Amino acid sequence: MTDAHNPAAETALRTAGGAPPDAGVAAEDSPTPLLEPREGIPPVVADAEALAAVVAAFAAGTGPVAVDAERASGYRYGQRAYLVQLRREGAGSALIDPVGCPDLTSLGDALSDTEWILHAATQDLPCLREIGMVPTRLFDTELAGRLAGFPRVGLGAMVESVLGYALEKGHSAVDWSTRPLPEPWLRYAALDVELLIDLRDALEKELDRQGKLEWARQEFDAIATAPPPAPRKDPWRRTSGMHKVRRRRQMAVVRELWTTRDRIAQRRDVSPGKVLGDAAIVEAALAVPPNTHALAGLNGFGHRMGRRQLEQWQAAIDRARALPDVELPQPGQPMTGPPPPRAWADKDPAAAARLSAARTAVSALAEELNLPQENLISPDTVRRICWEPPADTSPDAVAAALSALGARPWQSTLTSVPLSRALTPPGR
Repeated sequence: MTDAHNPAAETALRTAGGAPPDAGVAAEDSPTPLLEPREGIPPVVADAEALAAVVAAFAAGTGPVAVDAERASGYRYGQRAYLVQLRREGAGSALIDPVGCPDLTSLGDALSDTEWILHAATQDLPCLREIGMVPTRLFDTELAGRLAGFPRVGLGAMVESVLGYALEKGHSAVDWSTRPLPEPWLRYAALDVELLIDLRDALEKELDRQGKLEWARQEFDAIATAPPPAPRKDPWRRTSGMHKVRRRRQMAVVRELWTTRDRIAQRRDVSPGKVLGDAAIVEAALAVPPNTHALAGLNGFGHRMGRRQLEQWQAAIDRARALPDVELPQPGQPMTGPPPPRAWADKDPAAAARLSAARTAVSALAEELNLPQENLISPDTVRRICWEPPADTSPDAVAAALSALGARPWQSTLTSVPLSRALTPPGR
């Protein structure tokens, strides 16, 4: 493990005047392919002794630590990490196998006072938390790119447009639970953190140049301190194609098939979609077949499905068919906030007018600041304050209401005045 040199110092921010590019690197200035990690592919850490050496090396390193994780989405049940990649100056890069080392608390503790650099942090933090790695400070390079106004914020696009290097893109959707992991996959994984520190440094300078660095810091703090999300209520309602299911008995079929599928997928540790597709669940719910013969005639339950499998799915359908009416699920979910905006004009025309004015104001301000509307202020926050505005619609009162809804100080400061105008009735 050796110190990393700094290509960011060698490659200036590849944008005219330092502003975010409109379309990546110019054709005459094509990116340099990044084919190999600087120190080669590090060995995969898969036992306690090797992990202890990595912990010691990274604890002795300096500066922030780049962190990434690979999951097996679409192959395995859940979102657990199957590879963790890290890089830090003074420590080099490391690849850790969470199957062989399922508890990385010692590593998380060693880096607890260090800034972690992640790309799209909210995607990786849940699986990192499961294995004992929880940052107290972070820098999200994807979110930084959004705030800085970059049109494309994927890691490859950011590394290319900011640093001038082209990352390999071929292995992002592979089955990372495969063991042993092929060498090309490991090379890809190591390269994902190769330039993350350099990207962070360049983006920090760009955000500072635009006067947005404090905004980014508040956003990063909000991500780092956010509690784990609560489990979804009635997750079966998110079955793809659910909008076709209208009757309560049919909804009960979806619920029973979804629950049965989830139990089987968890037991077999495979993606639920590999057990039974959402389209098949909806097909069965619409038909409510009375027996396995009828079920076998539906799409998704064809001749390749064995009799035993058909019987387990039919048993789930039969349970739904036998439920008394009082136990059938209700259409829709209990409302915890404003109704869908499309219904506002009928339910509350004044609220609909407020929402239209607020959306126009937020859109104009976001365009002026060159950042996405949803990063300027959450659309849900805008809907909630328009549906139930504070009695006092002065900018200060609106700012307080936005903060109570979870807006960060920078967001409240920037949006309170235009939203105050949108919320104030005409003539006041």
